[in-house]
Amino acid sequence: MATLTIRNFDDAAYERLKRDARANHRSLEAEARARLEGSASSRAELLDQLRAVRIPTGPDYEGSVALIRSVRDEE
Repeated sequence: MATLTIRNFDDAAYERLKRDARANHRSLEAEARARLEGSASSRAELLDQLRAVRIPTGPDYEGSVALIRSVRDEE
């Protein structure tokens, strides 16, 4: 397991982290670990979702006008 040291951590953020740790019945370290692990997986999941809904572009792309018309016509 790795060890992480954070220097110059904002006092207000530290107090919010402590408050959330108490609310979640976790130690300060466990709360920080949960947030860091969650944000790493959330970012990867978000990127996957964005890639799934990305509008294709390229030589066959008809442009935004055609896209807007097709969405409007579906309603």
